[in-house]
Amino acid sequence: MNAEAPRRGLVVPAMFAIAAFAVLIALGTWQVERKAWKEALIDTLTQRLEARPMALPPKEQWANLDQNSDEFRRVWFRVEFIHSQEALVYTAGSALRPDITGPGYWVFTPARLTDGSVVVVNRGFVPADRIDTHTRGEGQILNPVEIVGALRWPEVRSIFTPKDDPAGNVWYVRDHLAIAAAKHWGEVAPFFIDLEAPLPPGGLPRAGPLTVQLRNEHLQYAITWFGLAGVLAVVFLLWVRGRLRQGAREP
Repeated sequence: MNAEAPRRGLVVPAMFAIAAFAVLIALGTWQVERKAWKEALIDTLTQRLEARPMALPPKEQWANLDQNSDEFRRVWFRVEFIHSQEALVYTAGSALRPDITGPGYWVFTPARLTDGSVVVVNRGFVPADRIDTHTRGEGQILNPVEIVGALRWPEVRSIFTPKDDPAGNVWYVRDHLAIAAAKHWGEVAPFFIDLEAPLPPGGLPRAGPLTVQLRNEHLQYAITWFGLAGVLAVVFLLWVRGRLRQGAREP
C-alpha cells in the first residue's frame, strides 16, 4: 500500500474535526463573554436598587430617560391614584419579587401627579380570588400619597404570550402603553413604576422592593463547551494514531 494513502484518508475527517473544535471553542468563549456581561448587569441592577430614591424627573425630562441607563432606578413622588381605571396583568410568579411565588395579577393603576400628568403604577400583586376591588376596598387609597418605586419600561410580547383580554380587563404583558391605549387613559409616561412603598391598608395589592435574582450559570456552560473541545481533540488524535499504525502494518 502507498504510505501516503492513510495520510490522504485523514484530510476530510481532520477538516470536520477542526471545524467542530472551532465551533466548540467559540461557544465556550461566548459563554465567558456572557458571564462577564451578566456579572456587570447584576452589579449595575444591584447598585440601582440599593441606591437612595431620587425625585421623579419632571415631565419635560421624560423623553431623555433611557431604558438601558435608567431602568430599575428608585424614585419617589406624590400622586393621586385613579382606582376606577385599574387594569390586571396576569403573572405566574416573579423573578424579581421572591415573595411572589404563585399565579395572580399585578394591579396597574394610572396615577395623577401634582402637575396633572399621568404615570402608571404597578401597585403590586393580588391573588386570583382578590381581583374584585370589593374584596380589598381598604387598599384603595383615596387621598394623595407619596410613594417610592422603581422605573420600569414596557415588556416585549413573545410569540408564546396569550392574547390580551381588554373586555375582561386582563392583560398578559406588562405593557402599560398598550393598556393605556386600550382603556383610553390618554397620554401617560413612557415608563411605569413598580411600587415599593407604602404598603396599602389591608396589605393588597402587595407592593414590595425588587431584588436581583438573575441566574448566572455561564461559567459551567463555558467549562462544558471547552471540555467537549478537549475531548474531541484527544479522541481525534487517538483515532489518527490508530489509523497511521494500521497503515504502517499493511503491506
